[in-house]
Amino acid sequence: MIIVGHRGAKAEAPENTVASFANAYEAGIRHFELDIQLSKDGQLVVIHDKTVDRTTGQTGKVADLDADEMRAMDAGQHLPPWHTPTPIPLLTEILDAIPEFRSIQFEVKGDTRSRMNTLCNRLVELIQKRQLFGRCIVTSSNTWVLQQIKRLNSTIDTGYVAQKRFPSPVQTAIKHDCSLLALYYKLADKSVMEECQKAGLQVSTWTVNTIPEILHLQQLGVHSVITDYPQHVLRHFQSQENLPFHFQ
Repeated sequence: MIIVGHRGAKAEAPENTVASFANAYEAGIRHFELDIQLSKDGQLVVIHDKTVDRTTGQTGKVADLDADEMRAMDAGQHLPPWHTPTPIPLLTEILDAIPEFRSIQFEVKGDTRSRMNTLCNRLVELIQKRQLFGRCIVTSSNTWVLQQIKRLNSTIDTGYVAQKRFPSPVQTAIKHDCSLLALYYKLADKSVMEECQKAGLQVSTWTVNTIPEILHLQQLGVHSVITDYPQHVLRHFQSQENLPFHFQ
């Protein structure tokens, strides 16, 4: 099983910021998940919410702000005060901070069709330019995004993000030629895992923040767990012996 840092390390540093990824990377984490949206001026920015309100303490929609405007904000306002400012970053800044990552899930958030089209084009261009094939997977709960990524470059791995049991997450992932199912962890059970195994789907569960839950999912055969506490989980399992967890 692989431990994946959620938004870098959501509970250990300001989420989806360079600091969040860099701190986890320095601690030995090599597998990550992040959220991508499109700024007003067409840049790929890393932020989860549709607005900057929660993380920065300011107001505004991501779609209405230029990348430089967001990079001037401090995205660490949702945690106890961080020791340095943490701007909303460009995707390229995150990639520069974790050069030897092993895998990364790029979750594309929903938007208007035209903006999603632009985002997909820019993301595929970046993946091709940086030769990230085999080290990244584009995930989304929006099946149009998954289809568009495959239309632009069929060799890029994709994953369906599922939060509900119906319609079938497994069948939806299969229908859209995904190699991964990013599944809300409470939906993972023996029958779902058997169905995924038959379909050749890897399963990545989110968001898993306790050791007993991680161990239970490992027993079910889940491929990876996305956690807010990757460094904490790493330290815990580094002290154990003979457990099939991978961090590098």
